[in-house]
Amino acid sequence: MGRIFISAAHGGREAGGVDPGSIAGGTTEAREMILLRDLIVTELRSRSFEVLSVPDDLSAADTITWINARGRRGDVSLEVHADSASSPAVRGASVFYIASNNERKSNGELLLVGLLRRVPQLPNRGVKPDTDSGLGRLAFCRQIAIASLLMQVAFLSSPEDRALLQNRRRDFALGIADGLASWSRVIDPTPGTPADPNYPPINININGQNYAEQGILVNGNAYIPIDLVDRLRIDLSKAPNVNRITYRRIVYVKAVELRDFNVAVSWDAATRTVTLRSNLVVCPGQIDRIMSNGTTSEVQMQLFLRNNNENALAQFPDLPKLYREEASAEGVNYDIAFCQMCVETGFLRFGGDIKAEQNNFAGLGSIGGGTEAAAFPSARIGVRAHIQHLKAYASLEPLVNEVVDPRFRFVTRGVATKIDELSGRWSADLNYGSKITAMVRRLYESAGFF
Repeated sequence: MGRIFISAAHGGREAGGVDPGSIAGGTTEAREMILLRDLIVTELRSRSFEVLSVPDDLSAADTITWINARGRRGDVSLEVHADSASSPAVRGASVFYIASNNERKSNGELLLVGLLRRVPQLPNRGVKPDTDSGLGRLAFCRQIAIASLLMQVAFLSSPEDRALLQNRRRDFALGIADGLASWSRVIDPTPGTPADPNYPPINININGQNYAEQGILVNGNAYIPIDLVDRLRIDLSKAPNVNRITYRRIVYVKAVELRDFNVAVSWDAATRTVTLRSNLVVCPGQIDRIMSNGTTSEVQMQLFLRNNNENALAQFPDLPKLYREEASAEGVNYDIAFCQMCVETGFLRFGGDIKAEQNNFAGLGSIGGGTEAAAFPSARIGVRAHIQHLKAYASLEPLVNEVVDPRFRFVTRGVATKIDELSGRWSADLNYGSKITAMVRRLYESAGFF
């Protein structure tokens, strides 16, 4: 039975103290998670588990480094978070695991079941791959060498969740401790010592070709020799965050992290084969350029919407067609615009201050300094306004259609030609561009492009 590492979510030091994280109801994420973490640690130690509590003054990157410097085979690590949302009605607990790792998914289910048994009033938001998170990848799930999970225990922005957390904190701690105890017991460290592990071999297939050279399985994650990365035409020299390990004098990289380089990664448990397929459809140089060509078909966008919200097309059945037509007319990449709509509306669930009947698919504001968002007479005009606002940011070219974007004239033209440059401009969220890029990658993966 290995050791358990526990981290309380926060952003490290800020102005001489701990970054508070989310703030709601007179409390902070850092405060609530540190209190919860301390109770979990106490409970696990009372059950004779060896627990290491990550220092609270470390940044997110330093937390990963701290755990990796101390982790051994058979250890597990968990970071507890409190989520927040624009709507106080959004509630519940969830667990995120590194995508495509079914073993880690099963571990996450143990954690979530443990918590919900003790706090059944808490809605179950499920166990999800980190590709479903807002950022599309979670460093805590991917960059820690030992088995790791990230748990969002409640929504601090929900009065119901917040009251549960503050009034029944011990039940939260007991439930999470139950799950961690179960998880720690099922982790089977492969025979061998930390200095001389014995990782099981796996097969490798790249672009349809099987290779005689094998990879290894480390804590349920596929690693491939770095030499094979060259066959995918990927330069990792400037990618320090890609996990590397040295095993028997060979450097290996974590296969799933190659997805950030437009590579599809899948796992066949029956044949113990990791399959990698390079992106042969989408030009890497255009994936983040707002003024470029879209790639997906209307059917692929419809399926993407339906798979993420089965009711998405009930009110807006022609929305993918409208995005293709309106964006193509202005030279905007309709894949990017469509994915921004998915981020802004939660796959057409809306749920915030903007209602579906406003036909506002991108959180566009009105003129005059009012608090209400803009409203448009039809879905097409709403899409057209969205496309025009994107073009205002990304291009100096004049509009093709008559302006319907109420704030078009207020934008400094051409200041954001790439998705990331929308962060802090379109939205105050500095991760806004990353969320849209992650959504574009999800769309392309669902379409089979990579």
